[in-house]
Amino acid sequence: MPAASEPAYKEPGERQVRRAILLLWGDRFAFVAALYLLIVIFFALFGPWLLGDMATALNLRLRNAPPGSIDLGWEFILGADALGRSILARLIVASRNTMGIAAAAVALAMLCGGTLGLIAGYAGKWPGTIIMRLADILMSFPSLLLALLVLFVFEPGVKNVMIVLAITRIPIYLRTTRAEVLEIRERMFVTAARAMGAGSIRIVVRHVIPIVAPTLITIAAIDFAFVMLAESALSFLGVGIQPPEFTWGAMVALGRNYLGSAWWLAFWPGLAIMSTTLALNLLSNWARTATDPTQRWRLEVTDKQNG
Repeated sequence: MPAASEPAYKEPGERQVRRAILLLWGDRFAFVAALYLLIVIFFALFGPWLLGDMATALNLRLRNAPPGSIDLGWEFILGADALGRSILARLIVASRNTMGIAAAAVALAMLCGGTLGLIAGYAGKWPGTIIMRLADILMSFPSLLLALLVLFVFEPGVKNVMIVLAITRIPIYLRTTRAEVLEIRERMFVTAARAMGAGSIRIVVRHVIPIVAPTLITIAAIDFAFVMLAESALSFLGVGIQPPEFTWGAMVALGRNYLGSAWWLAFWPGLAIMSTTLALNLLSNWARTATDPTQRWRLEVTDKQNG
């Protein structure tokens, strides 16, 4: 009996995955962006293990080698930096810090901001008022300026950069979650659940969070690109990731002194930042369309054509 019921159990999940892939195929730009991001994530996970030694190996005879130096080896296809290190290897290894810091900061901000937004929107007047006033105080400071001030006082590092970037993004998730909860808690199904004796925690977990989560995930996809740019800006200004760790922003900062003689030192990491940011924005636009019932038909045209 378990063996006979297993396909029926897996079929709905498989159908949803297939439908998501077809919806993604309905937007060719988003499909290419998703493939690009999968490649970046693969290199972020396995790049340091595969090319970690190659990214730090010094060879002063090859300093500032131009791109296309195939005779020097495939690792120098994008050129070498001022210390003769492979730019390709360093781009792949740096993707872990760049993507990891952005992912951790966005996840922490979404978790903290979403939790505070749920409390502010559902708990009542006074808790909501206090939380919103704290969010207003935090939003009164420009996020990048606040990060600069905090990192200037405390020691720059991976952990501090991640925490500071997360704190600066919390108000966005807080205010969005509170606005959603204030509207959802007045709906009929919430009133019915409350009348049937359901507690506040059960209502929030079973009825409110599933509706709010898609909105927060869409915002997180957009915010991921912003956080990555903010981290690159901090590293470029010298208060972000410190050597021997490096990110794409730190590579741009090191290459700015050679723009006249070796432009490729700053060009390739800058192109990686721009491409990843563009891919994230394209994918977030697709996610917004795919989760909106009134706009999903734009992606379902290809689904119907494919049968």
